[in-house]
Amino acid sequence: MVKRITTELGRHAPFTAGGAASGIIVMAIIVFANVPSSTSEAIFYTLHPVHVVLSALVTTAMYKQWGKGKLWTAVLIGYTGSIGIATLSDSIIPYLGGALLGVKMEFHVGFIEKWWLVNPLAFLGVAIGYLRPTTKFPHAGHVLLSTWASLFYFTAFGIAKWIPLLPFVFLFLFLAVWIPCCVSDIIYPLLFLKGDTPESGGIKHEH
Repeated sequence: MVKRITTELGRHAPFTAGGAASGIIVMAIIVFANVPSSTSEAIFYTLHPVHVVLSALVTTAMYKQWGKGKLWTAVLIGYTGSIGIATLSDSIIPYLGGALLGVKMEFHVGFIEKWWLVNPLAFLGVAIGYLRPTTKFPHAGHVLLSTWASLFYFTAFGIAKWIPLLPFVFLFLFLAVWIPCCVSDIIYPLLFLKGDTPESGGIKHEH
């Protein structure tokens, strides 16, 4: 499993760095265009639920494809994997990153504040992943979705002079996507498999 984790982190790093770089460009545009925080908040609460759906779909499909477990187990793994990891990636890491940079940040958790939207979408992703267990999808799209959700958390709920902080924001955007997405899509569902985990080449996880 350690080798598996190392391999996946290495494979995901270049795409994650590219996604973080795109996030920095978007943040610079937001700052120079003086986009109001309410707009960033609306975009965040659009991207975050979509991220949850995608994460639930892939996590559930990965477990169903390789674990062939019971329905209730797949639902539990898909829901906790998507809600937990997407919250970590999109909310907790950006909040902690902003706090470490001395930025005044508000703490918001999508599946609690927008429970009527995020939770049903998580179960929708679980249902799709269970009924059509394919994990093939453009990884670049997932990276951008997760990165931009984290980015808009910064600009929606943080007040700061962002331009001087952009190098540090890049670091936190990278971390917010790199480790959580690998954990959610690959590592987390494989932890529940009995016996040996599939080899890297057997995972249908396009890049």
